[in-house]
Amino acid sequence: MPIGGVVVSTRPEDLAAAREMLAACAGVEVHGADDKGHIVVVFDTSTGEEMERLMRDINRHPLVLHAGLTYLDMEDLQAGEEGP
Repeated sequence: MPIGGVVVSTRPEDLAAAREMLAACAGVEVHGADDKGHIVVVFDTSTGEEMERLMRDINRHPLVLHAGLTYLDMEDLQAGEEGP
């Protein structure tokens, strides 16, 4: 089960709406934000492919300027194993 730390950037005026959008996404936990529009989230997905899809979808959302992966832990997945 991969775990990823992500910083999502949005416009300060879109911060509340972006936080709500992220909180509604399956596999996403919102942990904090600053007044400049940076939101700290954790992705907790079943597979690496699911995490990639989630990152791609969030980056394409109109409220999001950029989402960048800052931490990734996939050590519990063995070679060729994609999780439950």
